Amino acid sequence: MAYKIIAEECIGCGACESECPENAISATEDFVYVIDPAKCTEDATCVSVCPVDCIVLEGEEK
Repeated sequence: MAYKIIAEECIGCGACESECPENAISATEDFVYVIDPAKCTEDATCVSVCPVDCIVLEGEEK
C-alpha cells in the first residue's frame, strides 16, 4: 500500500518531493503534490517532513 497526499490539505511547499528517495512525488500544475503509487516504497521520509501532516497511507484517513 502506497502513501498519498491529501490534496485539500497540501500547501505546495515541496518538502516531500525533495526527500523522496524513489522520486515518486511530483507537483501538479497548481503546485499540489501527488505520489505515484507504482514508485512509492513506503519509506515514510515524506511523512516526517510534511509540515501540515497531509500524507497518509492509501486507504487511511487522518
